[in-house]
Amino acid sequence: MNTNKKPLTERQPQNPDSGRPAGPSAANERPQATQAQSQRRPGAMIGHGRAQALMPGEKSRDFKGTMKQLFAYLGPYRWGLLAVMVLATVATILAIVGPKILGTATTTLFEGVVQKMTRSGDIDFTKIGSILLTVLALYVSSAILQYIQGWIVSGIAIKITYTLRKDIISKINRMPFRAFDTTNHGEILSRMTNDVDTVNQTLSQSLSHMITSVMTLIGAFIMMLTISWQMTIVAILMIPLSIGLVRFIVKRSQKYFKTQQEYLGHLNGHIEEVFSAHTVVKAFGGEKKAVATFDELNSTLYQSAWKSQFLSSIMMPLMNFVGNLGYVAVAVSGGWLAAKQMVTVGDIQAFLQYVRSFTQPITQVANISNVLQQTAAAAERIFDFLASEEEPQDEQMSVGVKTLEGRRIEGKVEFRHVHFSYVPGQPIIKDFSATILPGQKVAIVGPTGAGKTTLVKLLMRFYEPESGEILIDDMPIRELPRSVVRSWFGMVLQDTWLFSGTVRDNIAYGKRDAHEDELVEAAKAAHVDHFVRAFPEGYDLVLNEETTNISQGQKQLLTIARAMLAKPPMLILDEATSNVDTHTELLIQKAMLALMQGRTSFVIAHRLSTIRDADLILVMNHGDIVEQGTHEELLAKCGFYAELYNSQFDESREEQQVLCS
Repeated sequence: MNTNKKPLTERQPQNPDSGRPAGPSAANERPQATQAQSQRRPGAMIGHGRAQALMPGEKSRDFKGTMKQLFAYLGPYRWGLLAVMVLATVATILAIVGPKILGTATTTLFEGVVQKMTRSGDIDFTKIGSILLTVLALYVSSAILQYIQGWIVSGIAIKITYTLRKDIISKINRMPFRAFDTTNHGEILSRMTNDVDTVNQTLSQSLSHMITSVMTLIGAFIMMLTISWQMTIVAILMIPLSIGLVRFIVKRSQKYFKTQQEYLGHLNGHIEEVFSAHTVVKAFGGEKKAVATFDELNSTLYQSAWKSQFLSSIMMPLMNFVGNLGYVAVAVSGGWLAAKQMVTVGDIQAFLQYVRSFTQPITQVANISNVLQQTAAAAERIFDFLASEEEPQDEQMSVGVKTLEGRRIEGKVEFRHVHFSYVPGQPIIKDFSATILPGQKVAIVGPTGAGKTTLVKLLMRFYEPESGEILIDDMPIRELPRSVVRSWFGMVLQDTWLFSGTVRDNIAYGKRDAHEDELVEAAKAAHVDHFVRAFPEGYDLVLNEETTNISQGQKQLLTIARAMLAKPPMLILDEATSNVDTHTELLIQKAMLALMQGRTSFVIAHRLSTIRDADLILVMNHGDIVEQGTHEELLAKCGFYAELYNSQFDESREEQQVLCS
């Protein structure tokens, strides 16, 4: 869990040593998609009314290619999809035939009433009952087939959703760290959640609706023609009027819906920002400004919301009005044809039902065509992400994992003429060479942007050098599996990255099979045991979402205990004691000294007083080692290190004159 939540913004490549690192710490942040982002997802407007459903959605660049890729995911379920198409076709046919047969019952009843009035016969209730039972059987069969069809489609849609999310999370684990430098974390979340949900909704709902709507449209049109081509022409004349009204309303409501969604995101983003930074708002008296901004955003949202909802709400009354006009026109024309004995009364009743069955699928097909465009856009974003760059996997390394099993790592590290840059043409590491012997404690110091953290990321194979090589025990790490290289290091970062779960889970994160005694021993060495046992839950204490139930210093101690439990052959400490008090810092330093015994350790430090006992200090500036040696040797040189060291004291100028006189 990221305990340092920040508002999500578009990120550009940056020097990770200048301000916020863009390396492992940034990559490990738990991103949170803002409401604004979620509102911009494809298909976000579906479900607010018919007008919105007919609005043009986000379109894909390559509709055919994207749908072809999506159908590839449907390949394993082709027999199920074939069964769905057959079931939908049969169910639609049964439903379409029903009104025609029911019309014969109406005709039989009408003729029986006429015969009874003229005393020439009676109503044939037996025939009517038989017809009604037949219609009932048709409708029940159609409903059962539709239920089976929906059950199959839902199962297929959920399985494809599961596969897509599994592929995305697997892809994230295969992506190089460089890919996250220019990728908004919220965008990745949006693809895994919103875009996949859009595809799921289309497959589970629109797929069967599309088949049913097309079959209903064709079937109703054919049945209408079999009854009367004259009434069919009258009914069709109402369609252009309906479509024209829909387009007229949608065209005017679209801009209001767009503004509504946009400002809903702005409003929620503002609320989230004010709540997350409420301490700063109150400390600097920003309450009035925050309320004024809220009122402005809320007012714009109100204006666009009521206009869009009003225009959406009049859609159905207008459609019903046009539909009623169509029914009147069909009824009048049908009565005229019945008077001429060209159609029966039952035919008129059946035709009216077919008119309803004919107009509804037209709207549904228009809606589905828009949904398909949005689905293609969502699927395209997913497939683009799945097709992005990947780092070579361990299986492709020249040295296998089995070859390294059981090998004892001494901890010798060598950098040979390493060059590296995050952005081409802006080098961070320039011709870096150094040799660290096994068991040495190496401190890496320098101003912000010097390349200290970048050096560690190269060592961990989070990034690859542009040229040169890094060796561990004379083995080039470029030829070693990343998982093996990273298992040789224990990391304690300045940022306290903790995860949802108990204290025990967080300490054992780097060694899941650790025994309870090992875990407690590491906790005691990191001075965690005493404050954990003060909680009623002890090691079963569940850290809340913001980990506000423990202090910042206690969070840092937990990360140190996590590294101690793993007992790796080499350590990386990036300002590991920067967030604890002086007393706790002294305790941690003692524990660290014991932990670092016999292990090669890399310590990134800004407080130079904490690395006086380092075996070797590498002084970096602008990507180069400008000085190296012990603390005393570097001070005696009165060079760059001495300047850095003296600058950390209040009377730096006077002390520097004393040291370097």
